[in-house]
Amino acid sequence: MTHRSTILTRIYTDNGSFGEAYAGDEDAGLAEIDKIIHEEIAPKIFGEDATAIERCWELARPATWDILRDRRLGLVATACVDLTLWDLFARSLNVPLWKLWGGYRNEIPVITIGGYYNSGVSIKEEVESLLAQEFAGVKFKIGGLTPVEDALRFKEARRHGGEDFRIAVDANQGYSLADAIKFSHLVQDDNLLWFEEPCQWQNDKRAMRDVRYAGGVPVCAGQTEFSAAACRDLMEVGAIDFCNFDSSWSGGPTEWRRAAATASLYDVRMAHHEEPQAASHLLASIPHGTYLEFFHPERDPIWHNMIANRPKLKNGYFKLTDAPGLGWELDRDYIAKYRINSRRSERA
Repeated sequence: MTHRSTILTRIYTDNGSFGEAYAGDEDAGLAEIDKIIHEEIAPKIFGEDATAIERCWELARPATWDILRDRRLGLVATACVDLTLWDLFARSLNVPLWKLWGGYRNEIPVITIGGYYNSGVSIKEEVESLLAQEFAGVKFKIGGLTPVEDALRFKEARRHGGEDFRIAVDANQGYSLADAIKFSHLVQDDNLLWFEEPCQWQNDKRAMRDVRYAGGVPVCAGQTEFSAAACRDLMEVGAIDFCNFDSSWSGGPTEWRRAAATASLYDVRMAHHEEPQAASHLLASIPHGTYLEFFHPERDPIWHNMIANRPKLKNGYFKLTDAPGLGWELDRDYIAKYRINSRRSERA
C-alpha cells in the first residue's frame, strides 16, 4: 500500500448549520467520486429537508446505477453524502451519533490489523508492541502460505499475546475450501476470534458455510458486499457468525444499519471493515456490535493525523465522547497540506 486518500464532505443548510464527515479509502477514482457528488447527487438533494435522510439516500441511489463504471464509485459518493447528513442531523439535536443510532454503549474494544508477511518485524515484537499500545487484539494475516505454516504463525502470536489477547485471522479469500478447513482444525482450540474471508471468491458463500460447519470456528465476511441484501444472503445460507460490512463501500450508514438490523434476526454479530471514524459510532450504538478495527499510522495516516481529538486506547477500549454528531475535531492544517480539490458547491 503506497497511497491513502479519502473524501471530506461538508453540507450546509439554509439556516447556517452544517455537517462534515470523511468517508472512503480509495487509491483511485477520487476525481470521479467528487464529480458524482457535485454533478449527480447534490443537484437532487439541494432544496430537500436535510433531516429526511432516508429520502435523500433514495434520491442519491441512481448514482449507483451506471453500468459503464465501477459501481463502488457511486456507492462511496452516496456514503460521503449520507454520513455527512447524519452528522448534520445529530448536530442539530446536540447528540452524538452513537446515541442517536441506539446508544447501547460509549466504549468499544479495538483491534488493529497486522501479521503481514515479510514485514521486517518478528511476530513476538509485533504482538508485544500491540500489547504495550493497549490494543484488545489483532486481525492477523494468513492465506499466503500453507495451512500448517499459517497455523504455526497464529500459534506463535497466541503464545506471545496470551489468552486474553483477541486474535482474528484474515485469509483475504486466499484458501481453497479444503485448506481453510484444515487451518480451522489446526487452530480450533487456540481461542480464535474469527476466520475472515477464508475461501476463494468464486463460491465463497457455500464454502464459508462449510468452513463453519466442518471447521468448527467462527467465520466473518461482508466487506466485499455492496448491499444489505447481499449480507442477508450470507446469513441466510449460514455462511457467517460476524458481518464486517463496510458502510463507506456500500452507500453509507443508512445501508449499514439495515444490514445490522437483519443480522440481529439471524444471531449474527456486527463488525465493520476499517473506517473507524464512522464504524466506532455504528458499532457502539447496537447490542451486537463487536470490535472496532484500524490500521497502523503508516497504513492509515488520515485516521491518525486528521482527527485532532482521536481518543487514546485504555485497556483495549476506545471511548466516544458526548460531542454532537461524529464529534471529531479535524486538523485543518493537515487537510490543507494534502487537499487536492478545492471546488465548492453552491450553498443549499
